Amino acid sequence: MPKFSKNLLFSNDIAIDLGTANTLVYVRGKGVVINEPSVVAVNDKTNQVVAVGKEAKAMLGKTPAHIRVVRPLSHGVISDFEVTEELLAYLINKAQTGRTKLFGPRVVIGVPTGVTNVQSRAVRDAAKNAGAREAFILEEPVAGAIGTKLPVNEAVGTMVLDIGGGTTDIAVIALRGVVAAKSSHVAGDRFNENIIDFVRSEFKLGIGERTAEDAKIAIGAVISLTEPLSRSVRGRDFATGLPREITLTDAHIREALAPSLDALMETMKEVIEATPPELLSDVLQHGVTVFGGGALLRGLPQTLAKMLGVPVRVAPDPLTAVVRGAGIVTEDPAPYADFFIDEEDILSEA
Repeated sequence: MPKFSKNLLFSNDIAIDLGTANTLVYVRGKGVVINEPSVVAVNDKTNQVVAVGKEAKAMLGKTPAHIRVVRPLSHGVISDFEVTEELLAYLINKAQTGRTKLFGPRVVIGVPTGVTNVQSRAVRDAAKNAGAREAFILEEPVAGAIGTKLPVNEAVGTMVLDIGGGTTDIAVIALRGVVAAKSSHVAGDRFNENIIDFVRSEFKLGIGERTAEDAKIAIGAVISLTEPLSRSVRGRDFATGLPREITLTDAHIREALAPSLDALMETMKEVIEATPPELLSDVLQHGVTVFGGGALLRGLPQTLAKMLGVPVRVAPDPLTAVVRGAGIVTEDPAPYADFFIDEEDILSEA
């Protein structure tokens, strides 16, 4: 078990929700202080970082050939180690602005459920290379459950659904452990791809990822709305090669996302089937808690409840549930020590 003594904690300890789309940082005693896109711009001529976070995301699709705009995490895990180090170093330094830096911070980092030993070690190494004194790894659905104040330490089955940018994590938690869990790549990025493919197929128009994401946020819905929503979208006409504008509606988004939602339902059913009957009865009684950016899709709780036959609720402030949970762990880690992915196990199994 990781040695994370409460007596050794310092005020600069931080928690990080290392997400594919966004990375959030919680500073012990201050709360959530940073919410930045997980994007880094690199100058290939000088091999130097040009921008990080919001500034880098604003460059997407607008840079000259020698500047790469990189998302260093893919499906919740590190795909570019060096750029991830730069991202973490930027966030850790920014979180400690105005604070004593005699010691590097202890860091609790949320990762998707089911990551491999190599992936977990990569996250830990990146954090240490970025300036962390120690790094502790916590699965995101567990962190989100803690942040939502669910009874993870009790003999009660708690089911959570974390719909992030790169992955969706589904887990049943009881008595300080994950009883059944599964991770799926059907998440926010897949929803964006669904919208891009739908617009290409139906309107013969090419749009970018940012445009698709903006449409998803503005008019995304998975049920029929009493007041229909619409949004103008601009892209390149495949027939003429010229710019063209169309109007997307919530019905278009619903049709585009339908296949992915069906796949997500199947994954949730697999987790339910793997859950022991006694815990399943708790899930039937208390329902499923949803957090992450995907929880904001209009009508998602109603759709899940109808398809699964259990109550479904969206966590308060679902975008920050994971980092708030990891932050609670930095405040008092002792009750949650069993949830840490053990560094010694990772090193011995790698």
